Amino acid sequence: MRWTRHFFTPAKPLGEDGMRVSGSPEHVALSKNTAAEGIVLLKNEKNLLPLKDRKFVLLGKASEEYVKGGGGSGDVYCAYCTSLYDAFKKKCGADLYDGLHNFYQDHLKPLRAIGREPGMTPEAVLSDAQVKEAANFADTAIVTINRYSGEGWDRACNIPGKELHMENVEPDVWGGEDGFRAMSKEIFPKGDFYLTADEEALVAQAEKNFANVIVLLNVGGIVDTSWFADNKKISSVLFIGQGGMEGAVAAAEIVLGEKCPSGKLVDTFAKRLEDYPSTETFHEKADAVEYIEDIFVGYRYFETIPGKKDCVVYPFGYGLSYTTFDIVLAGQNDADDRIVFTFRVKNTGGVAGKEVVQLYCGQPEGKLTKASKVLVGFAKTKELKAGESCFVTIDVAKKDMASYDDEGAVTKSAWILEKGEYKFFYGNSIRSVKETEIPFVVTETKVTEQLTEQLKPRKLTKRLLADGTYKALETSDYEKIERTEVFNHPEVLEGDIPSVRAKPHGSLVKRLKNPTKHLADVADGKIPMEEFMDQLSKEDLVWLLGGQSNTGIANTFGIGNNFDYDIPNVMTADGPAGIRIMPFIEQYTTAWPCATILACTWNEEAVEKIGQAVAKEVKENNCGVYLAPGMNIHRSPLCGRNFEYYSEDPLVAGHMASAAVKGIQSQGIAATPKHFAFNNKETNRKHSDSIVSERAAREIYLKSFEYMIKNSDPWSIMSSYNGVNGWHTSENKDLLTNILRKEWGYKGVVMTDWWTRAEQWREIKAGNDLKMACGYPDQVLAVLDDGRVTMEEVKTSARRILELILKLE
Repeated sequence: MRWTRHFFTPAKPLGEDGMRVSGSPEHVALSKNTAAEGIVLLKNEKNLLPLKDRKFVLLGKASEEYVKGGGGSGDVYCAYCTSLYDAFKKKCGADLYDGLHNFYQDHLKPLRAIGREPGMTPEAVLSDAQVKEAANFADTAIVTINRYSGEGWDRACNIPGKELHMENVEPDVWGGEDGFRAMSKEIFPKGDFYLTADEEALVAQAEKNFANVIVLLNVGGIVDTSWFADNKKISSVLFIGQGGMEGAVAAAEIVLGEKCPSGKLVDTFAKRLEDYPSTETFHEKADAVEYIEDIFVGYRYFETIPGKKDCVVYPFGYGLSYTTFDIVLAGQNDADDRIVFTFRVKNTGGVAGKEVVQLYCGQPEGKLTKASKVLVGFAKTKELKAGESCFVTIDVAKKDMASYDDEGAVTKSAWILEKGEYKFFYGNSIRSVKETEIPFVVTETKVTEQLTEQLKPRKLTKRLLADGTYKALETSDYEKIERTEVFNHPEVLEGDIPSVRAKPHGSLVKRLKNPTKHLADVADGKIPMEEFMDQLSKEDLVWLLGGQSNTGIANTFGIGNNFDYDIPNVMTADGPAGIRIMPFIEQYTTAWPCATILACTWNEEAVEKIGQAVAKEVKENNCGVYLAPGMNIHRSPLCGRNFEYYSEDPLVAGHMASAAVKGIQSQGIAATPKHFAFNNKETNRKHSDSIVSERAAREIYLKSFEYMIKNSDPWSIMSSYNGVNGWHTSENKDLLTNILRKEWGYKGVVMTDWWTRAEQWREIKAGNDLKMACGYPDQVLAVLDDGRVTMEEVKTSARRILELILKLE
């Protein structure tokens, strides 16, 4: 059988000569090289970088505690994580000042002893004497700043009136989320978007004592950049992200010129937290958030709404290089339903490097409000030597330039191409573009796809328009849902472990001789699936719809598991930055760059290669379903889980996720893109209602999933904890059946996130097949008996789960 390994543990090493691929030198090198490609050079006055043949000093406790990624299911237990100090010391030796190394280590040692994560520690305060001694060694300082965030809690907002409200928040059964909130409040009294007073003092010391100042931002998301953007005393700045176990080495390679930076921002960096429209309502309520900015998310907001361009410090798509490029439109061909653009890119500088060509569309004004520009395609070049040229193509489907009409301004519940000129702009950021000479002209408004109303909002009070005004909306009451008493007791539901199905005494001789048909018979083509499933009892089928107990190294439970019919217990595995195995098992894996830094590469091929590599580690550790990639939209800088997700732009997120899925599934491992959908806030995530218009849902928050589904066909997908417009996503038939399956044609498994606050029978009816981490078969059997769920619905979900298992290798 292709999936025989799922019956046995441990798995066989997959490397050459019996070596493990998990955490192998080859995978670590791939992680490092990809991290380097995602690093973004934000500033480089006087061409201070690359730093060659110059002594320098590392300032900041972040030099000794590199943050490889975020916490929760996105964490990875690897053999080591290289610090910035160790990375530079290995490469630069005596050119790196050693005088602060022990000081920072002594500062961090007691914090590590009490379990403080890197990035959740206060800045160490240097004396004037320490700084002057360092300045006597070198005139160049590298200031390091880091941040940490994780699952289950969000970044604080300390703007008066916009603080976090904790009423009606479900108690933290695990204990970690409340602890991180408290630590964050203690360390970052202004919120971690801004520098702390001690960090400001550190920067001031660097500016006063060193002629050259470089800043490294070891952060997972958007932070304040206004303090250095126009500061003449700070020459160079690198957004190094959170690049996995050797992300610090990647940063050193960029700083020292061993590699040329080619990363571009996938988010807009504004001056202040309040400049983002999502800040207005993010922490307003614990149990709901209104998406009042509507389709104007990220650069769509800043580039469109009057007066908001000036709020931007670093625009979407921005990133400098050590070399220069010339981008020329070489061809624009109208091919029926598509327009194909060809660009010639030439390296006009003195060192080898890569460039990203970005193509934007400006839609005509009409009855539907629109953003001024929208990304419609991108392509990254190969590495070009000085003077070398190459051609890249960007293929744009005409229908992808349509807007969704959810109010009936043109035609209700339809994608609309309004008449007028659709102008195209190309360049290497949204602010550095040229307009093409030939627009795409639509002579008559047309419907490109007629759909039906789904996900209708009932509590959305207003929506933003392109002129900066808001349109008031009518609201109505939600349908009241009566839950059983157990839903008032999170301590019972949270962390509920799957039961182990009891088996009576039996005879192995009889089992070997009986005529029972096994799943392998379906895999071998001996019998159809229907014939196999006809043997299964009602209890057998219901049992398949819930998570199963852990085996081997797994800690996120399994699927399948019926010995009588040789259905294996296939293990699942977190997380988006690499397979997560608990530390006590002492089986380490590769910690890859977090999703945001992967997206900053704008390199789908690189992301696909990482998908292939991490899938091999999943397989080697005897798991079959990988719970990744994370792909929700960066709606707000405040979302604590943004490091797991790619971008504020759905096209970037969709392309990156699609590449990851293709890489993962090429190895016979099921990818599980998540969290479907609208998981843009972690606080009270299991009870928070995302209140969003249907248009914003389809154009922003679902668009990335739609592209990924249609282009990479994931074998499973994970619904999210939160609600959308009054319904838990896992109970939402509009989302899971009408949109996902009927409109997009999805055939795979939908599983819940772990321990949702939704009822399994309602989830089954909505099109959610699998309840994780455990199911409730007694509940499902009861509603089968009273008719609230049909046997056909149960069989449909069970079949999808069995078909998933058959695809695995």
